[in-house]
Amino acid sequence: MTAALNAAREGFRGANPLVGAAILTDDGQIVTGHHRGAGTPHAEVDAITTAHDLDIDLSASTLFVTLEPCSHYGRTGPCTEAIRSAGIPSVVFAAPDPNPLAAGGGEILAEAGLTVRSGLHRADSRALNARWVSAMSEGRPFVTVKIAQSLDGAVAAADGTSQWITSAQSRAHAHEIRSRVDAILVGTGTALADDPRLNAREADGTALPNQPRPVVLGDTELPAESFLALNPDILRLRTHDIGEALDRLHEEKVRHLLVEGGPRILAAFFAAGVVDEVFCYQAPLLIGPGRRSIEGLNIGTLSEALRLVPDDTEVPALSTLGPDFLLHFATETTPPGSAPPVSESTGAGSTGSGSTVSGPPGP
Repeated sequence: MTAALNAAREGFRGANPLVGAAILTDDGQIVTGHHRGAGTPHAEVDAITTAHDLDIDLSASTLFVTLEPCSHYGRTGPCTEAIRSAGIPSVVFAAPDPNPLAAGGGEILAEAGLTVRSGLHRADSRALNARWVSAMSEGRPFVTVKIAQSLDGAVAAADGTSQWITSAQSRAHAHEIRSRVDAILVGTGTALADDPRLNAREADGTALPNQPRPVVLGDTELPAESFLALNPDILRLRTHDIGEALDRLHEEKVRHLLVEGGPRILAAFFAAGVVDEVFCYQAPLLIGPGRRSIEGLNIGTLSEALRLVPDDTEVPALSTLGPDFLLHFATETTPPGSAPPVSESTGAGSTGSGSTVSGPPGP
């Protein structure tokens, strides 16, 4: 099961849980697989495919998987059928699937005559997907936050210039993440200041195959000639309530949301306790007075600080991209304090738990 857990960590977080599988053959070979995101083969199928490619006999093998094999048709077929078709006689899974639509695979396999056991490394499996379980149980998208900042924590200089703080390598990585989420959200302040496209592109500007839906949070109208106003797929969330926004996004079938700014939007999402993952691109620049990457968190003392957890899934918790550092974090499952009041121009606001928008519209 340790091999399966290690394999699971090679996947990336998002709409689906991190899942790894390891097949132990009767002669001691171990073949691993992992899930690479929505629409791709599940971990069990990935491991079985690799075993078949290597011409390995599975008739006396045991499949170890970090989550109960699914039993439903989604973007891919049920893993229970793939396991039975492969002739694997024994399955051990760490934790039951908390998704009621996919649960029950262990019972199906047992009824089909396989030896099925569960509970091995259950706590490790649950810890690996704690934030995904939170998002699913709350009926909201999994939320990834992107921050691109200088060494002194600025996202723009005093005169507003910000292109580019981070390197081409960091920007390429950020666009790769864009290409695998369902939607990208910014506030009206960022939309007005940057006129972003909110799409996923290669370095030469070529569109990547998978494109996210652009989302703008807030009431302020966008110029008719702006990129976002001209995009027919744009989703306008004319609310300042983070909870309400996430409910609407979930209704729109958004299961993985990337939040890119601005600074008060990020603060509102953090304060609402709905940030699940953070990618922070740290450039070796000192900008001095300028716009902070996160503004408006109502934290008065160190004991109230929101603490992040280094996350080594997909990439190391600390890695380099050209001259920049990439920091990868998960968040603790306990929500932080109350959400901050924010200006209309940032598009952020209440969390659905009592906080409200305050302040005049921004520039």
